[in-house]
Amino acid sequence: MPTKKVNTWKFHFRGSSLIVGVPYLWLLVFFLCPCLILLKISFADSVLQIPPYSNILKWINDSAAQLTLNFANYRLLLTDDLYVRTFTTSIVIAANSAFACLLIGYPMAYAIVRSRPKIRMILLMLIVLPFWTSFLIRVYSWVILLAPTGLINKALMYLGIIDQPLKLMGNYCAVAVGIIYTYLPFMVLPIYSSLEKIDNSVVEAAYDLGCTPIKAFFSVILPLSMRGVATGFSLVFMPAIGEYVMPEILGDASTVTIGRIVWNEFFTNLSWPVASALSVMMIIFVAIPVMLWYGGQQIRLNKKLNIHEKV
Repeated sequence: MPTKKVNTWKFHFRGSSLIVGVPYLWLLVFFLCPCLILLKISFADSVLQIPPYSNILKWINDSAAQLTLNFANYRLLLTDDLYVRTFTTSIVIAANSAFACLLIGYPMAYAIVRSRPKIRMILLMLIVLPFWTSFLIRVYSWVILLAPTGLINKALMYLGIIDQPLKLMGNYCAVAVGIIYTYLPFMVLPIYSSLEKIDNSVVEAAYDLGCTPIKAFFSVILPLSMRGVATGFSLVFMPAIGEYVMPEILGDASTVTIGRIVWNEFFTNLSWPVASALSVMMIIFVAIPVMLWYGGQQIRLNKKLNIHEKV
């Protein structure tokens, strides 16, 4: 019998390893390999050929090779005011959009959790309903609303509130509105998942101990839902910082973000090394710190939950 149990455990272990290993293999091939290619191109020189960059590894003879790393692309990004300002602007837009999604999404998730089960399913379906339509159609719908001849300006002029159309498009505010609208479900769903897992007996115990609803929310509910908040913030902030479609459609020529700079360097200027260096720097200075922060948050929350369970 013990041998049978050991064999069963080994079978489950191998099965779970296979299930977990396939996604990691997918990430290794389609995330790590492209990143390594970007890193290689970022150290090359721009040349007039196809592809438009030099080879950093050259064979001198049959037994020796020469590796040439060009750091001028990274020095350009760190010293040129355009790239520094664009990098800072993109981070500010992404952070503000993520906080706005949090302020809007948390009450929505809380209301969904507190609703009746039948209504809850309808509300959840409304959250994911925009995903059933094309991403570009959803973004272009904001053009219909925010354009000088759009519905909002027409309504304000019809009511006599304004005489001339307001400039609602072609600025960073319009870009942020588009990001908030597009990525709001990525904030609502993780927070909803965390709120749903909170044991109601814990909240009732806080009420029995004399907590007011507001104090119980900030002392019990909010700390226990921080895992969903951290997940939602990461899911909104990370893609928003490299967003290209929203600045291109809702912004104008002065609305410069990292995504547009990378596109222009790749496809307009054909400066693949500079675009690759910009992408690598975005991973190093933005993605990795956010991933470390998210991992630290998860470890800290797990410790708190373990202490809470022991108590």
